[in-house]
Amino acid sequence: MAASSIRILGIDPGLTRCGYAVIDATSATQVTARAMGVLRTPATDPLPNRLADLRRELAALIAEHQPQVVAVEQVFFQVNVRTAMSVGQASGLALAEAAASGCEVHQYTPSQVKSAVVGTGTATKQQVQHMVKARLALSALPRPADAADAAALALCHIAMAPLRRSVALARGASR
Repeated sequence: MAASSIRILGIDPGLTRCGYAVIDATSATQVTARAMGVLRTPATDPLPNRLADLRRELAALIAEHQPQVVAVEQVFFQVNVRTAMSVGQASGLALAEAAASGCEVHQYTPSQVKSAVVGTGTATKQQVQHMVKARLALSALPRPADAADAAALALCHIAMAPLRRSVALARGASR
């Protein structure tokens, strides 16, 4: 990775399927996908074992790719309480592992991700997949959707980082 590059790990949390994407960026427009996929845990395994397996896999992913930044989808709203609980547990693991590894950690809502990547917070999953494919110059749509969503999270961070820096500088100057 070049000295002026930043490596971002995007994580779309889930207990059964946890999407991830590793992206290097030298600028907002020069981005390269390094890895993309899904971590899976069997729904038939006991919850503590699934969480332990996911934690180990997240730790290994962070150790292997050594991102400076981890972008995690913020648990925003779920109709199904069981789904919300499992997504929240997976999200907590991702946040804790990233922080424990010394990564800068950011969360983005689904609408922030869609706005940054597609241009509208109401974009469909297919629109997100098409924009991820275009932005990363992939030969095919990224699949499964969890991996595409993780890549979109990393791309969202790339788009939002300059604004975050400006706000942080402004806050520091006003004190």
